[in-house]
Amino acid sequence: MKIGIVNDTLMAAQVIAMVLEKSGKHDVLWTVANGAEAITRCVQQQPDLILMDLVMPGLNGAETTREILKRCSVAVLVVTASVGTNCSLAFQAMGAGALDVIATPTLNNQAGQEAFLRKIGQIQAIISTAQEPAPSPPVCRPDDLSCGGDGTAGRLVAIGCSAGGPTALSEILSSLPPLPDTAVVLVQHIDQRFVGELVEWLTSKSLCPVHLATEDALLRPETVYVSAAAGHLEVHACARLRYTDQPLGLACKPSVDVLFASIVRNWRGRAMGAVLTGMGRDGANGLLQMRARGFLTLAQDQATSAIFGMPKAAAVNGAAAEVLPLRAIAARIQRWSQTGE
Repeated sequence: MKIGIVNDTLMAAQVIAMVLEKSGKHDVLWTVANGAEAITRCVQQQPDLILMDLVMPGLNGAETTREILKRCSVAVLVVTASVGTNCSLAFQAMGAGALDVIATPTLNNQAGQEAFLRKIGQIQAIISTAQEPAPSPPVCRPDDLSCGGDGTAGRLVAIGCSAGGPTALSEILSSLPPLPDTAVVLVQHIDQRFVGELVEWLTSKSLCPVHLATEDALLRPETVYVSAAAGHLEVHACARLRYTDQPLGLACKPSVDVLFASIVRNWRGRAMGAVLTGMGRDGANGLLQMRARGFLTLAQDQATSAIFGMPKAAAVNGAAAEVLPLRAIAARIQRWSQTGE
């Protein structure tokens, strides 16, 4: 990939460039030290991926990401040494359209360098997937359901998102009151090391309790569950959550498609699926399966999406029964939970 580096610390920028060069898989188009210059260079010589520092003089990483994505169709990965002390700013950058956040690689940390290159490889796969023709949705067969009734939560809302997702989720959760008989499950594409911070950040915005989804957790009403990034999250019989590595080779882990498909197989109550802002197509095929099962399906509209990739795919393939602006989605979830319509 062709890569642009935005970092005001010379040593950090040099290490990033060295790690990329050593991999032999990527070309550094340019390196700049501030947001304003990054905007100019991106317009003049657009890369496939921008590695964006978070804290810089002048425009910060979130502001720079927002301005770049107004002008260019490019992937952005936040690379910073200060995620722990700047979680809010990191999620603002993701809300502006950055795909993910990862720690800056250092000279004496080989494991960190390898994790950095793996993350870039994952983003390259997402970009490639977005450019390929959409595959046919897989055929799902119901699993053996040993549990009677509609499950503990009764109604289930499943939401998937990527770039731009934290801000979109915070807006929805800040407007969504606790809903009796309804649980919410979220898949946000984010690096495993920052899921805990995401849960804490969403907790500060949400009117409902927000928890990390754990293996074999029982879904409870009036509660929000956020997927970890160590595997694909699935909903199984009797309203239990489970993680799986299957299928292998997907560009996104956790996968929104895998979550949605598991709900089609296993959920015996009412369900709603929603695909929000994000790059690529993850969620479109699973949402189509949910619609075919008779569940309500939503997609965020282009005007309010930081990246109109995932929701566009869900709209184009007929998966989304309704395409709504972000501000209307919380109210639509609430109406559906209360009336079933």
